[in-house]
Amino acid sequence: MGKVTGFLEFERVEEGYKPVPERLKHYKEFVIGLDDAQSKVQAARCMDCGTPFCNSGCPVNNIIPDFNDLVYQGDWKNAWTVLDSTNNFPEFTGRICPAPCEEACTLNYNDEPVGIKSLEHAIIDRAWEHGWVQPRVPRIKTGKKVAVVGSGPAGMAAAQQLARAGHDVTLFEKNDRIGGLLRYGIPDFKMEKRHIDRRVEQMKAEGVTMRTGVMVGQLPKDSKVTNWAKETISPEQLQKDFDAVLLTGGAEQSRDLPVPGRDLDGVHFAMEFLPQQNKVNAGDKLKGQILATGKHVIVIGGGDTGSDCVGTSNRHGAASVVQFELMPQPPEHENKPLTWPYWPYKLRTSSSHEEGVTREFAIATKEFIGDKGKVTGLKTVHVEMKDGKFVEIAGTEKEYKADLVLLAMGFVSPVQSVLEGFKVDKDARGNARATTDFHGGYVTNVPKVFAAGDMRRGQSLVVWAIREGRQAARAVDEFLMGFSDLPR
Repeated sequence: MGKVTGFLEFERVEEGYKPVPERLKHYKEFVIGLDDAQSKVQAARCMDCGTPFCNSGCPVNNIIPDFNDLVYQGDWKNAWTVLDSTNNFPEFTGRICPAPCEEACTLNYNDEPVGIKSLEHAIIDRAWEHGWVQPRVPRIKTGKKVAVVGSGPAGMAAAQQLARAGHDVTLFEKNDRIGGLLRYGIPDFKMEKRHIDRRVEQMKAEGVTMRTGVMVGQLPKDSKVTNWAKETISPEQLQKDFDAVLLTGGAEQSRDLPVPGRDLDGVHFAMEFLPQQNKVNAGDKLKGQILATGKHVIVIGGGDTGSDCVGTSNRHGAASVVQFELMPQPPEHENKPLTWPYWPYKLRTSSSHEEGVTREFAIATKEFIGDKGKVTGLKTVHVEMKDGKFVEIAGTEKEYKADLVLLAMGFVSPVQSVLEGFKVDKDARGNARATTDFHGGYVTNVPKVFAAGDMRRGQSLVVWAIREGRQAARAVDEFLMGFSDLPR
C-alpha cells in the first residue's frame, strides 16, 4: 500500500496549528489540514504490512490501507467511497477521535505511525468540497417506525442507517439542536458545529424526522444534566407509537467530588460550563453564563473534558488555569514492546494545554474553602498508590486560590431515571444491559427496546459511538424485517 519504500524515505507529516495568540481570540477551528502534496507523502508511508493492525485498532474497522493507497494515487473520490463504507461521519472522527488506529499501526512499533487521522480529515473535507456527499434516499419504504432516543453520534449513525434501510425514523433530542455531546460538550474550536448541521440536512433528505426539545422520560429535579426540553414524552407512549425503540443517550451523569465545601458557589460540573459556551457560540442569549473571565480556575480531572475546560477558560480570559490529575504523571514515551498495538499509557499534551495551563499530577482535593458562600480556594494533598489504594503523602498539603472550580472527572453512567422509565435492566455500572451478539444484539430485557453507544457501554469515544450505532441499526433492522443487508 502507498509507496513500497515510502516508510523508509519519508518522515511523518503533522497537521499544523494556527498561533496560540491568534486562536485564543475566537472559538473557530485552528487546525491546518494537509494539502495534496503532504497527504501523498503521508499516505506513501503506509506499509504493505500483511496484517494491518490499524483496521482492528479502529472501532469502526475503517479499511485504512486501501484509502491510504488511493490518496497516494491521487484518487480522492474512491478514497472517500472506501472511507464512507465504514464510517458515517469521518468529519467528526477526523477532528476529535484520539486515533487508536495510529497506535495500532505496524510502523508505530519502532517508528512514528502513519498519520491516519489527518488523512481521514483530508479525505472527508475534500468530499464535502467536491459535492460527493449526497443523501442516499431508500428506494423502498418498509412502513416500520423506529424511535431513536438521543442524537449524539450513536443516535445519528443509527438513525441514518435505519433510514437508508427504508424505515420511518424519528430522532429525539431533549436539547434544542441535534448532536448530543458533539453539539453541547465538544468546544467549537475542536469541531465547529456546521459539520453537524450539514449532516442533519443530509439525514432529513434521507427521511429522518428530527424532534428536538423533547425529553423522553424524566430527569431528577436536582439534576445538573443539560436539559433545554420544552415537552415530555413518556416511555410508554414511545413504545406504543413505534415498532422499535433504540436508546442512544449519552453517559451524562457526571462524577461528583463529595468533599466539604462542595455546595459553594463557583464549583460546577464541566458539563454545566461547556454546553453554555456552545449555546452562546450558536448565537443564543443565555442568562447567568458561567464565565472564567479574570478568574483563577482549577480544573479537576486530567482527561479530554478537563482539557476542553482549559481551552475554554483561556478563551474567556482566565487569570490562571491549573489542572489536577489524581493519577501520577505518565511517562513521556510509552513502552511500545509492552503495549503495541493497544492503547498505550503515556503523557498526552493537547492543543489546549499548549495554550496555557499548570498541570499537577498525583494530587487530591480534600476541601473547598470559601467566603460568604463563594469558593475562594481549595485544600489539596499529594497522594501515592499503595496496595491498590491512594494514600496521602504527609507534608504535601497545600492551598490553591480558586474563583472557579470545574469538575471534569468523567461520567459514571447514563441518567438512571431514563432507563428506569423504560424498565430496562442495568449492569453493575448503571448502563443499559444489552449484549452485542451477532444475532439479537443490542436488545434489552424489554420487548422491542434496544440500547447502544454510551447508554450501553458507558463513557467512551465518538468512534465507538458510531460503531455501536451502526451495529444496533442492523440489529433493529433484523428484528423488524427478519434479515438485514445493513453492514455490521
